[in-house]
Amino acid sequence: MLRSRRAAVLAGGVALTLALAGCAANQEPAPGGGGGAGNRPDIPAVTTLPVPADAANPAGNGQAACAPTTTLAYAGALTGSNAQLGVNIVNGVQLAVNQHNQNNPNCQVQLKKFDTEGTPDRAPGIVTQVASEKDTIGVIGLPFSGESKATGAIFQQAGLTHLSPSATNPDLTKNGWTTFFRALANDNVQGPAAAKFMTGKLGATKVCVIQDDSDYGTGLAKATNDALGPVAADCQDKVTTGQKDFAAVVSKVVAAQPQVVFYAGYYAEGAPLDQQLSTRGFQGVFLGPDGVKDPEFVKLAGDASSNAFFTCPCTPGELVPQFADAYKGVSGGSAPGTYSLEGYDSATILLKAIDSGAKDRAAVQNYVKSYDAPGFSKQFKWDPSGELATTKVFGYKVENGQIVPVGEIG
Repeated sequence: MLRSRRAAVLAGGVALTLALAGCAANQEPAPGGGGGAGNRPDIPAVTTLPVPADAANPAGNGQAACAPTTTLAYAGALTGSNAQLGVNIVNGVQLAVNQHNQNNPNCQVQLKKFDTEGTPDRAPGIVTQVASEKDTIGVIGLPFSGESKATGAIFQQAGLTHLSPSATNPDLTKNGWTTFFRALANDNVQGPAAAKFMTGKLGATKVCVIQDDSDYGTGLAKATNDALGPVAADCQDKVTTGQKDFAAVVSKVVAAQPQVVFYAGYYAEGAPLDQQLSTRGFQGVFLGPDGVKDPEFVKLAGDASSNAFFTCPCTPGELVPQFADAYKGVSGGSAPGTYSLEGYDSATILLKAIDSGAKDRAAVQNYVKSYDAPGFSKQFKWDPSGELATTKVFGYKVENGQIVPVGEIG
């Protein structure tokens, strides 16, 4: 889940085909594990992405006018065990606000940042504070599904529109909230895409599904299991947030000899799990979703991460050169990460609402619910529940210690 050189916003798209090459033939499973990281399917990386020439530009036309107190907020993890996912997002948000304010001298939008630490326990108090600040008319966040579930009613009562660039639990749009908008595919989309990726491109005939105890992990595991069916029916296990010793889980996986382990959770637990699997001789593929897809996973897992692939309903911002270059100006030189581009697009939509003349929360909500325009990451148009009409899921892999995209998988 997201550092000052200004770069012009992308004016035109560059098209390259995102075709995934066919898999290399599977070899027989090695003792103690599946098909082997050393002979994993050779799926080539993608080097650039097409972006619509008319993708929404946060700079606008330079003619916007708004009150100097006009405020947007980011609410989400800035510290905590999985904070990098939130940092990725907030850097994208900051870039959009910077580009807007640089080009609109009569509309200097403030951005306030609130740290929830990514936990459902802390988030309600923080969101209550955000909602109490009347000059705040739109929010980007919250990144995680558990904290989103715990705070949606607070946003609803305050009439405060919030766009989540990364919360994927499908049930979030089943609560009747009219202020919640999801800027990506939910896990009922990601789960089947991950299952197809495992049984197709990764060639798996047996998968072990391991889930954590978060709303995100349980929802994603269910959607993935439903799509995998008998391929994963005999190998299931659970872990807890904060767990570091996975000996029992590892023993179960090693005995089952799957070609793929799918871990539904976050990188803080996913990295040591992968490391301990590798130490015990597991030679198959470790597949993590968006909550695992972060350089921190590679750093924490070390050499074991060489067996890792990922799925993510996030568009790889590093493949959009103009965005990637500008992003480094607010990130201290770091490349865009998971959901950086979704954070940028979400902030852009709220800035366009302000530029259109929206001065209060009700006007922002009306603007967003009828929005229909391309962003850098995807087309943004929501149904009444807050789900996008069209979505994308991408595959990624670790290559030479870096996470690189391998194309669209769903």
